[in-house]
Amino acid sequence: MTPRYFLVSPASCAGERARLLLRQEAHFDLAVRLRGDGAPIGEIFAFLSGLYFRGKLAYATRFARPAPETPGAFVITPTSGLLPVETVVRHADLLRFAEVDIHEDNPRYRKPVERDARRLRRTAGAEAEVVLLGSVATGKYVDLLLGIFGQRLLFPPDFVGRGDMSRGGLLLRGARAGQELTYAPVAGAVRHGPRPPRLPRLPRSGERGRA
Repeated sequence: MTPRYFLVSPASCAGERARLLLRQEAHFDLAVRLRGDGAPIGEIFAFLSGLYFRGKLAYATRFARPAPETPGAFVITPTSGLLPVETVVRHADLLRFAEVDIHEDNPRYRKPVERDARRLRRTAGAEAEVVLLGSVATGKYVDLLLGIFGQRLLFPPDFVGRGDMSRGGLLLRGARAGQELTYAPVAGAVRHGPRPPRLPRLPRSGERGRA
């Protein structure tokens, strides 16, 4: 079976929820851990972004097929390249993330991503697929990654035309149901399109299984 890796776009580290998490006066569990030994970047970004990142995280960890002893899901970060979703980060790391603009022309962002993408290409092997779970409508991810992965860089065409919350809901449904989306190469793909029909509301955990 072809190895498959996921690259997950980051949450904003400069928004209201980030400011709440970074407050020295914050005493909820995640904020306390962040100031101490740290917490997994996947958990932190899920807090910052809500449904969109939770969907990406659940989906990527459910469907990754990495080579043995190799992480299958990576977060694209503003300053630290590609980090496995289990990587522990701390308060100072999040402050650094908040300082950097994610743009393909920004070397503080671009160089670490390119370094780690090339490393992943070597580790994954020539046949591996790399799926981008993030926006393909702009160049901030695509322009960096296409030059390294070429036709092996894939994305879900069902993302086209959807906003962040809709993508998150789509991915969370797929992860819960064990149903993987179809993928297509980013190179040459239609990356803009009309908004698709609205998804039905996700059931709350207590509502699952009800008629």
